[in-house]
Amino acid sequence: MNTGNKTRDMVLAAIFVALIIIMAFTPFGYIPLGFMNATIIHVPVIIGAIILGPKYGGFLGMIFGLTSLWKNTNMPNATSFVFSPFVKMGEYGGNLGSLIICMVPRILIGIVAYYVFRGVLKALKGSKMRTTVALAAAGVAGSLTNTLLVMNLIYFLFGKEYGQAAKGLTEGIYSVIIGIICMNGIPEAIVAGILTVAITQALFKVMRN
Repeated sequence: MNTGNKTRDMVLAAIFVALIIIMAFTPFGYIPLGFMNATIIHVPVIIGAIILGPKYGGFLGMIFGLTSLWKNTNMPNATSFVFSPFVKMGEYGGNLGSLIICMVPRILIGIVAYYVFRGVLKALKGSKMRTTVALAAAGVAGSLTNTLLVMNLIYFLFGKEYGQAAKGLTEGIYSVIIGIICMNGIPEAIVAGILTVAITQALFKVMRN
């Protein structure tokens, strides 16, 4: 990669970082749902990964994770302890597992999205719709990577504590996890797919010109 391309990629990465941070501190980034937050911050992570590659995608995901850590530490809700080791809500507190939940799925968002995008492009070689389908698949895959990993890690690392804090449950906790995946994760994935197609195609046109 020549110096001009490196500079361009660094500038674009800085723009995506700024966008993630701005979203994190506005109502459009983290949407309160009472005991936890929904989010669309994974969308710039996905788009950045598609345009800049998996390394930048992982970096942008890390920035997303850091904003989540800050948000849950400084503006906690009932289950923020599963995302921050610095939070204690009543008898429940975060630990090293909180950092794993907060960071690892977010870092993987962009990496998964990039390889899904490239894989679908290759599989649909010759199709006029391949770019659109690949972008949609990448958006959905990146979003579901976040939701599925976060919610399942919460169950395995904080199952009982999360069930008590979120719903006052001691049994049927995974049913709550499945409900959140269906009610929040699937709509988030659909929105991510649509936004990824619309925004990335527009950016591709600008970059070509």
